[in-house]
Amino acid sequence: MRAFLASSIGVACAAAALVLPPLSGDARADDASLPGSTQSLPLVPLTAERAPGVPQQGLLRRDVRPFSLVGVVWDDPDDELHGTVQVRTRATSTGKWSGWQAVETHNHAHAADLGTPERESASVRGSTAPLWVGDSDGVEVRVRSEAPRAGGSVAPLPRGLRIELVDPGDDPPPGTGTPAPGPENPSTGTGTGTTPTTGTGTGSGADTNQDQTSGAALTPEEAASSAVNADLAVIGALEIPELTKEETEASLDYGAETDTEVVAKPYIGPRPRIVTRKGWGADEKLRERDFVYTKSVQAAFLHHSATGNNYSCAEAPSVLRSIYRYHVVSSGWRDIGYNFAVDKCGNIYEGRAGGVAKPVMGAHTLGFNSNSMGIAVLGTYSSSTPPAASVTAVARLTAWKLGLHGKDPRGKATLTSGGGNLYPKGTKVKLNVISGHRDGFSTDCPGDRLYGKLGTARASSAKYQGR
Repeated sequence: MRAFLASSIGVACAAAALVLPPLSGDARADDASLPGSTQSLPLVPLTAERAPGVPQQGLLRRDVRPFSLVGVVWDDPDDELHGTVQVRTRATSTGKWSGWQAVETHNHAHAADLGTPERESASVRGSTAPLWVGDSDGVEVRVRSEAPRAGGSVAPLPRGLRIELVDPGDDPPPGTGTPAPGPENPSTGTGTGTTPTTGTGTGSGADTNQDQTSGAALTPEEAASSAVNADLAVIGALEIPELTKEETEASLDYGAETDTEVVAKPYIGPRPRIVTRKGWGADEKLRERDFVYTKSVQAAFLHHSATGNNYSCAEAPSVLRSIYRYHVVSSGWRDIGYNFAVDKCGNIYEGRAGGVAKPVMGAHTLGFNSNSMGIAVLGTYSSSTPPAASVTAVARLTAWKLGLHGKDPRGKATLTSGGGNLYPKGTKVKLNVISGHRDGFSTDCPGDRLYGKLGTARASSAKYQGR
């Protein structure tokens, strides 16, 4: 599933102003017939003029094929990059170079649990967070080790450093039923949604390999990915429609009498609108074929994608396709790490394949991927305040998904650590049902500003559940 066509040549150091010829055979590129592509360029030693003796690697300015997202990877996923990563890129539209932008280096906290097949795969690499830079055709990168403290030694850089340049490919063809997401068409709305069909779908929806929104034949991979949501949307539909509270209650037969008791009304929020993987253009051939599930969903971990805030809501599907490709092709994961994503306009997206209503195991919070789900708000919220629409979408999503498993968003959940830098493997930890990534792993994620909104999300989620 993961095609790595690798070749490499030596890259000579040159003057900083030199622009190299267009990229040729020194990068790995995916099959050009697939939507999107990845260029993988090895980094080379650079002279550390500002801090002699401090290891530094990178690439000087060079022309490359178009890309929109960057990240740095290395050979051993257990190695940590103790240093800084900075990139500058040239916009395709203007030909102008950006200033230096920092890339978040502590991405190892987003990963499959230790000892799992996904983590132990030979293809898994260490990686930084990805950074969205928009349509670009030039790149420069520098990676510097941390300067030593008094009397200390310099931390070496990880082996096999490479920069990954990701082209997300094109959006799904127009006319298939999905207008570009945006403020006028948020996922939390009830009017002009992006699904041309209605209802929750039936078993018969899984018996056809045709996209009901366009009549196009689905590939086997697309059909399998859609089929796991067949109880929620017609196969091939690009968005799972939102149910009203009344529809939700009717579908669950609240208060129905049985031979022995009256079924109590569970606290489950209305199902929000969710853009499916087909809706945001996921290439199902990239991921591993099978799905992996845990027993239940006892907690939700909130993340920020750390990809920056320089994207429009119309670009959110491209950002998602880029993250997906970076997680699978560049980092070696089985699929995108997050179970769901939310953009700045409050649109909700299906993440890792396996069914939005099912307890799909993700790779979002190292040590606590079992019996949990991961929600990534697209953007960086260390110093930027997350939009209210994003926080509302998180509340609506958790009210529904946690409600399916009987969880109060204001309550606590006990999870068993799979091993991490806060809790040793096997430790039983009581966490908030809606937690931030940093609650399970020592990291800045989901950023101070987003973390500060967790109380609001918990209270709103509980209200959507009718508590």
